[in-house]
Amino acid sequence: MNISTWNKKTKTETGQDRMLQLVSCAWTDSRFLYDCFLHYRMKEVEVNHHKIVLVRNEGKFSAVGGLCTHYGAPLIKGALVGNRVRCPWHGACFNTTTGDIEEYPGLDSLPTYKVCLKSLTLWKLRKLTQCVRNFCHTVLLIGGGPASLQCAETLRQNNYGGRIIIVTKDEQLPLDKTKLSKVEKILLRPSDFLQQHGIEVLKEKEVVSVNTEAKTVAFNDGTSQHYDQLLISTGARSVPFIVSCPGAEMENVKLLESYKDAAGIYQMSLGKKAVIIGTSFIGMEVAAYLSDKAASVAVVGKSKFPYQFSLGPDIGKMTMKMLEEKNVKFYMSSDVAEMRGVKGRVKEIVLQNGDVLPADVVIVGIGVIPNSHFLKGSAVEVDSRNAVVVDKFMKTNIPDVFAAGDVASFPLCIREDKRVQIGHWQLAQAHGRVAALNMLNKQTELNSVPFFWTVLLGKSIRYTGYGEGYTDIVFKGNVDERKFLAFYMKGDDVVAAASLNFDPAVAKVAEIMATGKKITKSQAE
Repeated sequence: MNISTWNKKTKTETGQDRMLQLVSCAWTDSRFLYDCFLHYRMKEVEVNHHKIVLVRNEGKFSAVGGLCTHYGAPLIKGALVGNRVRCPWHGACFNTTTGDIEEYPGLDSLPTYKVCLKSLTLWKLRKLTQCVRNFCHTVLLIGGGPASLQCAETLRQNNYGGRIIIVTKDEQLPLDKTKLSKVEKILLRPSDFLQQHGIEVLKEKEVVSVNTEAKTVAFNDGTSQHYDQLLISTGARSVPFIVSCPGAEMENVKLLESYKDAAGIYQMSLGKKAVIIGTSFIGMEVAAYLSDKAASVAVVGKSKFPYQFSLGPDIGKMTMKMLEEKNVKFYMSSDVAEMRGVKGRVKEIVLQNGDVLPADVVIVGIGVIPNSHFLKGSAVEVDSRNAVVVDKFMKTNIPDVFAAGDVASFPLCIREDKRVQIGHWQLAQAHGRVAALNMLNKQTELNSVPFFWTVLLGKSIRYTGYGEGYTDIVFKGNVDERKFLAFYMKGDDVVAAASLNFDPAVAKVAEIMATGKKITKSQAE
């Protein structure tokens, strides 16, 4: 293979401008291109230090950047279906012809490359446009998470020229909150990017009421803001432990909801005795993270195994063993009776069976509830759990009011439009995009397949679908060896899948589900 490359001087890129830039070129002979696809539809090459994925689809060649824009996963290891490749790590999807991001997580599209029989030309595309601003129209986005940010960016990508305001009670700009349980702080976008694209962020400002007739939102500081269109994307908050447990109001009993919480838990736990209440995803990730930082880590759970009702007892037992190998102690099939302390600080946890656990810090992760309390008295419909009810266009029952993310109850396409509330990062972004397009009267239905992941001690369990009410699990591989693929069955159909060290199996299942096809139990077996 004969490759020669050169660089051309280009304008420095600021933020994420949609500017077409010739970054570099590379020549190769046509024989190499055909050799690439003699046995593969997708092939990774490296040109001028850029990893590129070459794709053959229906006899046509295309090329895109080889690394997922979310966390840099190699897309060559992902699942290719038609002209779409799905990331093997976290499920982001990219169009292999245009580079466009079509499913989340992640914010940026892939760079695209022009492929000819005798040449491969690298072009870099960015997705936000500079548009004429018209402040006669305002979109107000309540909440500083991925749904709001994705909504804002989608509006600008589609040439919306009005005012965009994100309101958040947090002290920071929108963060990648999937990092909180690892106490990492990553801004989703820097401030100069937001300023460049006219996305205002009002920090430390909490909504107290919404008047949908006057189209105004009132804040805790006594100010208010008019809107023409509104997105409610306030997420969910941790269920407090105070109501059910004496002593839970003490100052070293912590919830994990913000970067400030994460940093405080980290500092309080260093070399100290940490007790974690709850054995679902947040609790287990915090336990894993603190396993080599705290003097001791104890985990209290009501079920027999962690994740028992979500991932199943076999996987739960395996994760429990993983953490026990790092000296994490589990107190399962139990609950907290009371917390005892001195001078307002917990010193020990008393379990219902009488066990007493020493504690310098207590982290509570026993579930979440939607942040919709400010809608009380408004005409916006909420369900029995206080989640905001939306249709498949992310519209509420009130014109020009949309909802997205963890706060929303929405119809899930892969489960015959069953109404669900799912707290996945990827879905929140998908909600934000769909809401934005429908704000612009570009009628778009939500058709995303849920995809999430959890990381324990550097090992990622990936999950796709919606497994609530599953009746059986079909395993491939070996759970005890920590290399498996699990199919969650409901009757004769696969409704969800989870894996560890089995990439890109879950990504492939997600792509099959996205096409509307069913996987039967006999196929799974």
